Amino acid sequence: MQHKQKLTSDRFVSLITRDTLALVLAGGKGTRLGALTSHRVKPAVPFGGHFRIIDFTVSNCVNSGIRRMGVLTQYKAHSLIQHIHQAWAFLRPDLGEFLELLPAQQRAGEDWYAGTADAIYQNMDIIHLHDPAFLLILGGDHIYKMDYGAMLAAHVSSGADVTVCCMPVPLGKASAFGILEVDKDNRIRRFIEKPEQCRGMPDDPIHALASMGIYVFNTDFLLERLPADAVNPESSHDFGKDILPEAVNNGSAVLAFPFRDLETGGPAYWRDVGDIDSYWEANLELTRIEPELNVYDRRWPILTLQHQAPPAKFVLDEDNRRGEAINSLVAGGCIVSGALIRNSVLSSDVWVGEGSTVEDSVVLDNAQIGRDVRIRRAIIETGCVIPDGLHIGHHPAEDTARFEVSAGGVVLVTPEMLGQEARYVR
Repeated sequence: MQHKQKLTSDRFVSLITRDTLALVLAGGKGTRLGALTSHRVKPAVPFGGHFRIIDFTVSNCVNSGIRRMGVLTQYKAHSLIQHIHQAWAFLRPDLGEFLELLPAQQRAGEDWYAGTADAIYQNMDIIHLHDPAFLLILGGDHIYKMDYGAMLAAHVSSGADVTVCCMPVPLGKASAFGILEVDKDNRIRRFIEKPEQCRGMPDDPIHALASMGIYVFNTDFLLERLPADAVNPESSHDFGKDILPEAVNNGSAVLAFPFRDLETGGPAYWRDVGDIDSYWEANLELTRIEPELNVYDRRWPILTLQHQAPPAKFVLDEDNRRGEAINSLVAGGCIVSGALIRNSVLSSDVWVGEGSTVEDSVVLDNAQIGRDVRIRRAIIETGCVIPDGLHIGHHPAEDTARFEVSAGGVVLVTPEMLGQEARYVR
């Protein structure tokens, strides 16, 4: 009997996910990432030695059984578009699976996307074409693993018009999020976007309940409201600032869905890698012996473009000339020749020369590090050629004069900062 009930539940979820269209918002400028987004949009930034940031959101969809997706792009989108074409072409349109690119095309007027809600509004005709019962609105710039099927099932079972995924954040960080106040039934009674001050949760006064920017809407409910928002001169055409507060205030059924770790019951892993420090830290978390984010989980694979490269290679075995990596992630195509890599992430096709040391750093694709280089607490952009003997992250005044240094002291180095010809950045 239990087995039959489980199958019934799985079938319930599968029918809902098949009737869902996921729309991934991937058009933001990502200016807080500094020069990392000077040539590419934030969701296209490499992460974890092998992936792009957007791969986590799209993989969540596929693993959840949601295989009708649209990615909305706008700024500096070429790298992202190229990646989507190359990495996600395996979906089967003949089986109703697709990942469509939806660039700003002025489909509903003469303006580009003016906000998150406006981006959806400008693609209403495409939404009508696919005719989904539910819309799953997602950001393409966070690192996490989540089964959206559970959220969709909770949304349908509750009879909600809108469901907002949420998790607790420290009060000191609450001003960066939309903050929810909920009743005992998890119905949202107040939604405040990025408040300067807010109250803690009744049972946890040092944390506030924050929206993760993950929403489920009944399609008809949302599409009825977007046209009115589009012509409202006082609206910023944003979900957090306009659509959700208005829905709460007019008495619509707006539910909160807590994002929890299924094994511990506590808050699950989720990282907003919106600035240099958080991006650097999230990458280095992967080098821990047991990181919170398990990218080796075959039950929930993070899919991406499988870069064709030979295995990583470590050469030379002499005192002070030994190629080795300790507590590090090293992608294919890398050659570490008589150098030490410690607590670092090396993306594909990175070369490190003799006598060099790379510590607590993130090195992106196709970077070349010369001999006797010392790199510490740094991010090295794609295509950089680090000259012999250069020290990065060891002399704050020199780093500040030459490179970009974050509030947390992480040094970002790009080819332009080294006086090298700017190349196309993947």
